[in-house]
Amino acid sequence: MDLKLLFISTLLGMICCGCAQQEGNECIKANALSCGECIQVGAKCGWCTDPEFLKQGEPTSARCDELESLKKRGCSNTKIENPHGSQRILKNKAVTHRKKGAEKLRPEDITQIQPQKLSLKLRSGEPQNIKLKFKRAEDYPIDLYYLMDLSYSMKDDLENVKNLGTSLMKEMSKITSDFRIGFGSFVEKTVMPYISTTPAKLLNPCTGDQNCTSPFSYKNVLKLTSNGKQFNSLVGQQQISGNLDSPEGGFDAIMQVAVCGNHIGWRNVTRLLVFSTDAGFHFAGDGKLGGIVLPNDGKCHLQDGMYTMSHYYDYPSIAHLVQKLSENNIQTIFAVTEEFQPVYKELKNLIPKSAVGTLSANSSNVINLIIDAYNSLSSEVILENSKLPEGVTISYQSHCKNGLVNEGENGRKCSNISIGDEVSFNINITAQGCPKQGKPETIKIKPLGFTEEVEIELNFICECDCHKHGIKNSEMCHNGNGTFECGACRCNKGRVGRQCECRKDEVSTEDLDKNCRRDNGTDICSNNGECVCGACECKKRENPEERYTGKLCECDNFNCDRSNNKLCGGHGRCECRVCICDANYTGSACDCSLDTSTCLASNKQTCNGRGLCECGTCRCTDPKFQGPTCEICPTCPGVCTEHKECVQCRAFGTGEKKDTCERDCSDFKLIVVKDRDKLPQPVQAFPLMHCKERDANDCWFYYTYAVNNTEKEVHVVETLECPAGPDIIPIVAGVVAGIVLIGLALLLIWKLLMIIHDRREFAKFEKEKMNAKWDTTENPIYKSPINKFSNPNYGRKAVAL
Repeated sequence: MDLKLLFISTLLGMICCGCAQQEGNECIKANALSCGECIQVGAKCGWCTDPEFLKQGEPTSARCDELESLKKRGCSNTKIENPHGSQRILKNKAVTHRKKGAEKLRPEDITQIQPQKLSLKLRSGEPQNIKLKFKRAEDYPIDLYYLMDLSYSMKDDLENVKNLGTSLMKEMSKITSDFRIGFGSFVEKTVMPYISTTPAKLLNPCTGDQNCTSPFSYKNVLKLTSNGKQFNSLVGQQQISGNLDSPEGGFDAIMQVAVCGNHIGWRNVTRLLVFSTDAGFHFAGDGKLGGIVLPNDGKCHLQDGMYTMSHYYDYPSIAHLVQKLSENNIQTIFAVTEEFQPVYKELKNLIPKSAVGTLSANSSNVINLIIDAYNSLSSEVILENSKLPEGVTISYQSHCKNGLVNEGENGRKCSNISIGDEVSFNINITAQGCPKQGKPETIKIKPLGFTEEVEIELNFICECDCHKHGIKNSEMCHNGNGTFECGACRCNKGRVGRQCECRKDEVSTEDLDKNCRRDNGTDICSNNGECVCGACECKKRENPEERYTGKLCECDNFNCDRSNNKLCGGHGRCECRVCICDANYTGSACDCSLDTSTCLASNKQTCNGRGLCECGTCRCTDPKFQGPTCEICPTCPGVCTEHKECVQCRAFGTGEKKDTCERDCSDFKLIVVKDRDKLPQPVQAFPLMHCKERDANDCWFYYTYAVNNTEKEVHVVETLECPAGPDIIPIVAGVVAGIVLIGLALLLIWKLLMIIHDRREFAKFEKEKMNAKWDTTENPIYKSPINKFSNPNYGRKAVAL
């Protein structure tokens, strides 16, 4: 079973190895027929221009291979075409270091991103890295346009906004010395809520005695200006209007504010749009309710400040708004009431560089709302790029404040940036292949909400340098039937063959096929190729690393001897089924090293003078010695003692080395056996020593020590022998002798005490004897054995019955 598993795992390893090679060498798989096609496959691919490089039977596409593979196959560095991409900085104006109160600069003279223009040469699969620097300039100009809903529900809000100009000017002066403000208003398309109403109602849509202006879609009331009083005056003249449905036509107004730059007066500075409302919004598709089916065209349609095409074009979609706001670098602040906060927060998530603030019922907090929203928007920089050409990818890595590094989608942005802070971005631009026309392309990268941008010109490397020196209609290509370039023929239309020697309609004929058979045999190209124009073109293997070669495709580079599951032992190359070994290797599988340094012992002798160095390994001539340099003698005296402590700590966890066992005793393989009968015997093919050692507790353990090839093996019996035999008799005898001595001592003490007691009793007896009062002839303790009894009724008269 173990052998089966080993075989299966080895086979799977070979298959996976082959798959990895196949997947790894994309250069050969591409089947490139020219240098230009080859270098477009990937950055690892090169093209050999040496005319003599190809062997018989190899197709032209074999010139395209990985660089190291080309070198191994005999192509010199000077003959390998491997162009690399490059970059040039065309405009690199330093970011502005300016403080508030310093000399006033024109907006176009302030630089916040560096560099401004680059030119890249892109090689397929090879990324070009560029570094952008961004710094928030101090005292940067701001344009703010206030767009307000003038439906009837915003009546009290209008009163507070009438004084907004001067108040906001005062607050914004703390941020910038160059601030301009404008005003616009919106209500609704005139065809939407009033289709069924009367003309009189259109003139005054408010109920009761309220005087309202007629409804309108969007009106540009005040172009951007630095005159706050003018703002107050014009806004003070505005009147409330009304409509019948709750959603408003604010999207029409936002679109016109974004695309009508000349009418609004936008400068190339920070552009803020404040959108103030207490209602929702109509979007694309809602116009159908009023019979409007044409989609919004995203163009400016202002005349005398009024949007004139509201009845003609539908509302814009959210995506359309996002596009136009981004194109015009406008940052949006939605100032909406609490009721509509959830709706506009969802909208904010769809519009980059936008913010939402809660507007009080009468807009009294609008100034604080604008300041807070501006600080939030300006503290974050987000890079975006224009549409990329086909096959071009881009990735970002941001280096923000406090050493924070972001990658992926977060690599486009940095947050919590204060005025004067500097951050950087590493940007990788990679091309895969070449555009169809191969013409230069231009992309732009800019921070959202800012007018500055970086222009990058992309030039694609679609051909090799050697292509420029190609010889058209060269005689080297069979009488001028192709262009000789980069060491190979590029055939004219309708021609095939390595030298373009055949027409496509005569590729295979009986006469030509004779040249592809060995000794008039039947196998064409050894069954390993096709006969094209009387010459064999060897077929490709599934693994692109494996090739057939030879005039008749009779050779290959994969059927050579193997060692350690490696072709030619990993120390040579296979040519026509024979290993060509690297220097210092020999043998049919290049598995024999000629290097003798591995056989040198510590005493600088080859194999310690006890053997011969063969294929980098010692062959010990003295059978007693083993080891990599014949330094080990398993049967020599002292081996058991030398390994006693290590065997004891590894097998039983005891001994002097138990604390350092893992470090000091890991140089041998330990095998535990059940009893002494299971220990290996000296009949083995390698020398073996039987050992018997005693531990600190006088217990014996048994083991064998041997060297199997170069591996040290120790077999040890799993249990210790701690016999209670002759070795313990002296101890037992000593214990018994001690017990006897103690007994004798106790006996003597007892005897002494008894003698003392007897003498005391005898003395007491003598004393009592001397004091006796009775006759010495009588026994004082004598008691007569005769007892006398008397009848109490003796002598009395009998009683008459």
